[in-house]
Amino acid sequence: MQGILYEEPSIWQFFFVTCLLGGWAAWMTGKACAQTWRSFVQLFLYMLGLGIGIRFIHHALFGGTMFSLHYYIVDTIVLIILGFIGYQYTRTNQMVTQYNWLYERASLLSWKPKG
Repeated sequence: MQGILYEEPSIWQFFFVTCLLGGWAAWMTGKACAQTWRSFVQLFLYMLGLGIGIRFIHHALFGGTMFSLHYYIVDTIVLIILGFIGYQYTRTNQMVTQYNWLYERASLLSWKPKG
């Protein structure tokens, strides 16, 4: 997997920076976008910027390549997935809490009309 998903000598560096630090930031960004009723497009643009930040952390802490399109895309895809899950989780909680007379929870990430 080294060379495909991450360039560091250990997968733990990838998990720490991209999945843990970046994933937490992506989740919180998705949550903030959902709470302020922003669109998926705005969240996507925020994730593109966060991907640059994560590449900088890889570069500054572990000597990774700062301007690598391949690893930027990999990191950004992970961030987009986690950000959109955080967005949808928060939006589901909003819909079933604020509009409890209209909607009920269908799953962890979706709602349905009451009926």
